[in-house]
Amino acid sequence: MRRLVGYDRYEGQPATQVLNAGYDLLRLWINFFQPSMKLVEKRRVGSKVRKKYDQAQTPYQRLIASRRLSPASKKKLDNLFRTLNPVALRRQLEERLNALSHLAVR
Repeated sequence: MRRLVGYDRYEGQPATQVLNAGYDLLRLWINFFQPSMKLVEKRRVGSKVRKKYDQAQTPYQRLIASRRLSPASKKKLDNLFRTLNPVALRRQLEERLNALSHLAVR
């Protein structure tokens, strides 16, 4: 969040509310729409370290593919995913960040 918010100082209830709303949106954005590559293997070949990564997937995709989730939880997550619009979500996140920049203590 600091990369998005910056290092300004925020004080008061309005800033807290905007930050919390930003965290909620950022959580959805990262977990459902930002793929990441997980390290599968790391081995040393002489003086070099060779790393092998898994295919890039979102945390949501990894969780759905795992066998640890109950069918009810999978259905709940799937329903949440179907309601999300990545463009609208990103726009809302940008709006929260703009609102937060006006609340920074100078």
